[in-house]
Amino acid sequence: MASAAPTDVTQLLFALSRGDKDALSRLLPLVYDELHAIAGRAMRRERSDHTLQTTALVNEAFLKLVDQSRAQWQHRSQFFAVAAQVMRRILVDHARARQAAKRGGAGGEGDAPVQRARVSIEAAEPAAPSSAVDVVALDEALTRLAAMDEQQGRIVELRFFGGLTVEQTADLLGISPATVKRDWTVAKAWLHREIAGE
Repeated sequence: MASAAPTDVTQLLFALSRGDKDALSRLLPLVYDELHAIAGRAMRRERSDHTLQTTALVNEAFLKLVDQSRAQWQHRSQFFAVAAQVMRRILVDHARARQAAKRGGAGGEGDAPVQRARVSIEAAEPAAPSSAVDVVALDEALTRLAAMDEQQGRIVELRFFGGLTVEQTADLLGISPATVKRDWTVAKAWLHREIAGE
């Protein structure tokens, strides 16, 4: 399926913001493939026995996106950036629920150590040494990073949870690829130190 023209998606998002419910049924086919690609990249970084499937992640994220009655969609880049954010929340909530289930599971040991889901922070950089981190610890550290430097936080979110390339991230944020690369490198180093300190 050919990707939709950015203006088509933007116009439908405007209509959705104005309360046009018909826009929703026309929007889904235009954004589904890109949402599925973002979800697929995010799921590739999850553990192999993950119970959440890519299609379920897309569906849950889409429902959360369009259920935001106060959202004032301005353009497709904003929509896909928020989609990556929503997918991050879903994956982290899923990891927390899994941890809670293990703590209170059938083993009877309520305070037994929990094996937390570990993922590699070296997204899209296979040549770099892989360093597995706890997805919940990463989320907590990323929240702290975003409070200090919102742009670096968004870059990590888009690259790691959204699985976007440097160029896609630069396009979505309206900055240069060089800025994305620099902020990505700085943010990764900060996150590694922060998580190691925990």
